[in-house]
Amino acid sequence: MSTNGEYDCIVIGAGVQGSFTGYQLAKRNQKTLLLEQFVLPHSRGSSHGQTRIIRKAYEQDFYTQMMEECYELWAQLEQEAGVKLYRQTGLVVMGPEDSQSYQLMKDTLQKNKVPIAILNRDNFCQHIPNVNLAVGYGAVVDITAGVLYADRALKTVQGQFVKFGGVIRDNEKVTDIKPGPVVTVSTSAGIYRAKSVVITAGPWANRLLAHTGLQLPLKVVKINVCYWKEKVPGTYNVKQRFPCVLLTECEEFKYHIYGLPSNEYPGLMKICYHMGSETDPDQRDKQTDRSDIDILQRCIARYFPGLVPEPAVVESCMYTLTPDHHFVLDRHPSHSNIVFGAGFSDLFRNTGRRPRGRPRTRWRDYISRLAWERLGIPQNELESVAGEREVWVNLLGLLPPRPDPGISG
Repeated sequence: MSTNGEYDCIVIGAGVQGSFTGYQLAKRNQKTLLLEQFVLPHSRGSSHGQTRIIRKAYEQDFYTQMMEECYELWAQLEQEAGVKLYRQTGLVVMGPEDSQSYQLMKDTLQKNKVPIAILNRDNFCQHIPNVNLAVGYGAVVDITAGVLYADRALKTVQGQFVKFGGVIRDNEKVTDIKPGPVVTVSTSAGIYRAKSVVITAGPWANRLLAHTGLQLPLKVVKINVCYWKEKVPGTYNVKQRFPCVLLTECEEFKYHIYGLPSNEYPGLMKICYHMGSETDPDQRDKQTDRSDIDILQRCIARYFPGLVPEPAVVESCMYTLTPDHHFVLDRHPSHSNIVFGAGFSDLFRNTGRRPRGRPRTRWRDYISRLAWERLGIPQNELESVAGEREVWVNLLGLLPPRPDPGISG
């Protein structure tokens, strides 16, 4: 095994979070290495697939406010690379009018003055044909929402990363991380050193963090990504201006159900349950639970009369979840030059409190720390040097939406 260079920063994991982190670092003239254990592109993690939903409809204000900046950053990347990454379709949020989740999303959109349209059973079918709005349900349209072309976005940002001098090494599994003033990262093909390391490894985050003496309360689940055949081709097609759809939880299902207009496969609409069964990321395909598909079949039959209630195609994706389903972005408690991000897969549900022992995710805390680590701005000079808003905008480059950053769909 040979020693293959020294860097300002090594980013481990070339999914959407790691790739955008590397891209922002390279733009700031940081000599950056992006490591990926699989051959790129691949479908083993959480960032693959052609489409994701981008939206401002969240239960929490801070996500909605953060998305304002994220839309700007996506637009900047589109202009910079000359590639179309976003298509505005709108997002119809449906749910029991008296349910907490639906009301929170509606209130957050209104409070933050997001362009919306409120629909009821009298006018719903006029605007959203071939979808049933149940009795007692309300509907609100996040007009600015739409579809992100996920695979295209990942390829684009990786290309821009290389354009700005970044180095990508795929098919290199990290085998060891040795903390220190200079961090040593060993892989299946070489040894690298860097002043700082960022770990954005999704389902494999804890396996890498174990080398640093840290474990996070993360759970990995397998999602069945289902595509449903249109009875009449074109009924739910993106070219017919059919929107994305989000059903909030109700008595029938505990978690949200989301849908994207037919686009990836001709005549097939993607509709998925926003939860799955726990799995080992290295043994993903051995997990064969279909309870989420049973829920979806009942949902299709009730709400989408123009679809055949039997999935035509089923693919796989993995979510990495924290106990409260909010993501973690922090620095290592013992090694400040190691930063980690995990749990970006699910931003829907909120259980409120931060679990004891979980790293803090307060915005001001980690903005201040990352401003120092990423931009070289000491905390006491943060506002005088750049102003909090400008630093916020820059750091949001580390946090593109999921695609679920970001990230559902």
